[in-house]
Amino acid sequence: MLKNIFGRLFALYGLLLFAVTMLILFIPFWIFSFFPAPWDTRCFVGVGRIWMKIYMPLIGCPIRRKGLQHFAPGQVYVVVCNHNSLIDVPVTTVSTPTANKTLAKASMGKIPLFNVLYKMGGILVDRSSEASRKQSVVEMKEAMHLGLHILLYPEGTRNRTAEPLKQFYDGAFALAIDEQVPLIPSVLFHTKKIVPAGKTLYAVPHHIDYHFLEPIPTKGMTREDLPALKEKVFRIMYDYYVAGE
Repeated sequence: MLKNIFGRLFALYGLLLFAVTMLILFIPFWIFSFFPAPWDTRCFVGVGRIWMKIYMPLIGCPIRRKGLQHFAPGQVYVVVCNHNSLIDVPVTTVSTPTANKTLAKASMGKIPLFNVLYKMGGILVDRSSEASRKQSVVEMKEAMHLGLHILLYPEGTRNRTAEPLKQFYDGAFALAIDEQVPLIPSVLFHTKKIVPAGKTLYAVPHHIDYHFLEPIPTKGMTREDLPALKEKVFRIMYDYYVAGE
């Protein structure tokens, strides 16, 4: 009973603090939205990183990173990460070295205020539309050509199961192969503890660990290599997550 009360009060505190700090930063974010690509995203992520460095410790959820040495200067990567919680996207976006973009639901682009943030930090896609899915691939490739990493969650949606990972979709691996860029597996710990699935307006403080693993080259690979690459990355991330938990 007391735990539930605390969780709801803590969640309310976190939401209110998020709203207040976002409103303070909204004007610079709005100004950045008029910058040409990729500077709109670079500025957004840069200020967002400062924002989260202040906000996350204030809610008792500091982010600890490991494996930053795997990012070579000037190299673009497809970064794949497990997905357990609503807070994964802001955590991973600001924790990935240098500017990056991820896929976001097209519906997020219709929410006032949030639409400005999602259009700079994400590529909007309507997964029910084949045309929208194809366009999102074009936009991801364009972003990579501008020097931005692409950060994707190959499980597709949040993992609400008892398993460490859900099975992966092909998209991230097809993108890395098509563009012949290295793929970096990454593993996010503890966000499921902070915002458990199935609970509304409930959260508890806990530190977050975000680990980047060794890059996997895709030079010379073709789409025929996709299943093996996907299985390899799944096994690496699965074993690392289980060992870390």
